[in-house]
Amino acid sequence: MVLTVLKGRGPDGPRAVLEQAEQLVADGARGARGLTTDLPAAAQSASAPPTTTREEERALAARCLAGDRRAMAEVYERYKRRVFGICLRIAGGNDAEELAQEVFIRIFRGLASFRGDAQLGTWIYRLTVNAALSHCSRRPREQLDPGDGDATSRASDSRPSRDVPLAVALERALAELSAGYRAVIVLHDIEGLSHEEIADVLGCEIGTSKSQLHKARARMRALLAAPLARREPWA
Repeated sequence: MVLTVLKGRGPDGPRAVLEQAEQLVADGARGARGLTTDLPAAAQSASAPPTTTREEERALAARCLAGDRRAMAEVYERYKRRVFGICLRIAGGNDAEELAQEVFIRIFRGLASFRGDAQLGTWIYRLTVNAALSHCSRRPREQLDPGDGDATSRASDSRPSRDVPLAVALERALAELSAGYRAVIVLHDIEGLSHEEIADVLGCEIGTSKSQLHKARARMRALLAAPLARREPWA
């Protein structure tokens, strides 16, 4: 089913929809700062969005395009934690909040192109990862912040039983990987996507996803095993 795109006539056109989306994202920005950022396992990531059928997802996208603020809020609430988490771990803590807001503007602006061929979540993952990788390509490597500032400290407060030194070590090792390696580790080991889903998100072959994950994990192990004398203390 092809969505009918509004043509911009009167107050209910795409410009009004986008303005509502921008306000929605702005309203939710403060809450994004305190989202959990635990790294070790996919089970500790944000809870999965509720299961929906392709028809329901197309209907939700159509409601957003029609200017339905409740539909926009549903999309935002359903995916905000995952979008923020991906931005945090791929692009770094300094830029994660602003980048996540930019991603949601892209999501609402691009819903007219969503046809339901892939799941809505996969489509959103693709937009998020592409935005994060593009952001990284425009910034010198040495400026990457591992995300152990405000977002990680708030996560520590909300999860006092976790192994904080290990979590910090993992976050910093992840930050030293190339953006491509970070992306595949985040998608597979944190978000729990299959290699088939990752290949769809990254636009690569399944074998490439598996190979990249193997190399990324090996690099992570090497970073974590590096002598402390050669590195900044992690705890």
